[in-house]
Amino acid sequence: MATVKLVEIRKAFDATEIIKGVDLTIHDRELTVFVGPSGCGKSTLLRLIAGLEEITSGDLFIDGQRVNDVPPARRGLALVFQSYALYPHMNVEENMSFSLKIAGVDRDERKRIVLDAARILNLETYLDRKPKELSGGQRQRVAIGRAIVRNPRVFLFDEPLSNLDAALRVRMRLELTKLHHQLGATMIYVTHDQVEAMTMADRIVVLRAGVVEQVGTPMDLYHHPRNLFVAGFIGSPRMNFLEATVQQIGPTGAVLDLGQAGELHVPSFEHAPQGKKLTIGIRPEHLTLATPAQSSLSAQVQVVEHLGSESYVYVQAISGESLVLRVNGETTVRPDQEVHLNLNPSFLHFFDANGDAIPAKRLS
Repeated sequence: MATVKLVEIRKAFDATEIIKGVDLTIHDRELTVFVGPSGCGKSTLLRLIAGLEEITSGDLFIDGQRVNDVPPARRGLALVFQSYALYPHMNVEENMSFSLKIAGVDRDERKRIVLDAARILNLETYLDRKPKELSGGQRQRVAIGRAIVRNPRVFLFDEPLSNLDAALRVRMRLELTKLHHQLGATMIYVTHDQVEAMTMADRIVVLRAGVVEQVGTPMDLYHHPRNLFVAGFIGSPRMNFLEATVQQIGPTGAVLDLGQAGELHVPSFEHAPQGKKLTIGIRPEHLTLATPAQSSLSAQVQVVEHLGSESYVYVQAISGESLVLRVNGETTVRPDQEVHLNLNPSFLHFFDANGDAIPAKRLS
């Protein structure tokens, strides 16, 4: 397989810069996911690696070789698109073997390579079928098989599951993760779905407006977001945020003023002088229902989503913020009910006025 290294990569269309100086190393046999909102530049970055777009400035290396000027066909990459792009007049075997045929591989060898790939993808019984006879998931597996037979150094996936329904997306997500482990391949995967990123990636690259906001393992990003954007983007439901001001700091902790919501006592943290304005972040699973005596703030229930094993309770705090709790699926709370909430101080995140994370001294 291969490593991929991007050094100060920039891409501009006329006067508009889309990719703004990306430095990134993708390790051998790693599944790296590019994730971010629409328009953040993740697909453009993938196309720059594939050679489908010309790099404006910077250097791209594959296994130490600078490939800026190397044509796409000679980079040793295989790209799987959102569209299956199968030849409708060819059966599965012919679709999968077409690139080998063009490369001059003899018929028996083509058949062997395609059969090996078909076994990996559970397509052996579909080799004689035309694309119109296949389901969406089967067509996507054929498209992946077409990439596998080329034995690429790096697999590139550009939102390959976007055309599938919700249940099939989950199944294909699992199949792609198993495929990565089975092949031991270097893979770069683009998605706007942060759940896909969290469940599939060895490392996640979070992009916003052509800039890399943070790179790390899924749990690194979940537990240690670098800024408000990453904190709000990674996690479903998203992190809750409350505005606060440091009222005082003592030997046992700090008192934060939450405005109409009252005060919150938290462990002391570094670089937070009295009067400093902060944003407090807390994940839905760490915001819990409590008795009035235990409560940090009160709120009114707006919506309850029952999902079976768990429920999401959407509330509006007395200070006006909309918050969400992840609770047991058997919860009895109802819309319009007043509830009392407890913010677990061991799991609070703090962000300064610029949105950057503030290192915290946690109780745990």
